[in-house]
Amino acid sequence: MSESHGRVRVAAVDAGDRTGSWIPDVDARMATFESSLSAVLEPSIGSLEDAERIAVVPDVHYPFHPSTGMVTDPALVGALVARLERLEDAEIDVVGASDGIDAERTAAYLGYADVLERFDARFLGVDDETSRTRIVRAVGNRAVPFEVPSRLLESAVVVVPTLRPSESGVIAGGMRTLAALGNETDDSDGRAVAATKVLEPALSILDATTAYGGTPHAANAIFAGSVASTDAVAASLLGRSIDDEPALSHALEDGVTIDVERVGPGAGDLDVDSIGDRLSGGELPATGEMHPAVTAAYRLYAAAGRDAVPPQLEGVERGD
Repeated sequence: MSESHGRVRVAAVDAGDRTGSWIPDVDARMATFESSLSAVLEPSIGSLEDAERIAVVPDVHYPFHPSTGMVTDPALVGALVARLERLEDAEIDVVGASDGIDAERTAAYLGYADVLERFDARFLGVDDETSRTRIVRAVGNRAVPFEVPSRLLESAVVVVPTLRPSESGVIAGGMRTLAALGNETDDSDGRAVAATKVLEPALSILDATTAYGGTPHAANAIFAGSVASTDAVAASLLGRSIDDEPALSHALEDGVTIDVERVGPGAGDLDVDSIGDRLSGGELPATGEMHPAVTAAYRLYAAAGRDAVPPQLEGVERGD
């Protein structure tokens, strides 16, 4: 089986120094990712060595605190940028889209500005991009347009989703994280497939350090592989059938088998099945209920002291 169609690597994240399943200090969290990230990246890093520009695309859909498992931990992105900076002459952007709130504002709340100031990298919100390119891709028997910031077409893309469900019930995953970068359409499944075809990501790194399956769970793992294969693993861990994931069903080759390979220090002790047992069937709270992540996010905003009312309570409607 080829590397790009079915092989996913998983590594254990060192949780020895965690208190309450979370390390507040971002530098300490970045250090916990070094060995596991190197292990999952090793077979794929060569494909990025000749890239002049690399776009890292995390899940920053809403300003939940990273300890909730609802967004990508900026410390993982920081550790990834540190590894990518060892490649010669690559210009690195961290690119994201947020739902209803300015993306750069969301990223600042999540801590991306503080992390990226350590590197020669910057965060770019797609809502501020004025140069866009409209590309149409065939998805089944229909043509689906995807309007993407033009700079991304010149970049090698690495998508870094978090392990969580979306409000519509399907997994969030790499395909939908990429789809958020483009134009909104009623065909969300088609947009996710078209986005993946247009951007042709070099790699997907699934952040399962803290995942969300009804409640936050410190799974202490990261997965890496092709977008479709890694999304298939995410669907399995959340107890979703591939048949119930239209975008993923279209992207996967018929009959493909996903091979999950444990790599890196502590690989023998990593129990992937137990992660699935803990997360399977977990969904977001019903509409109108207070999300359990709100209180954690409120503490973040109160500490920042920039908003009298946090964005979660401003009446902004959340998307996927």
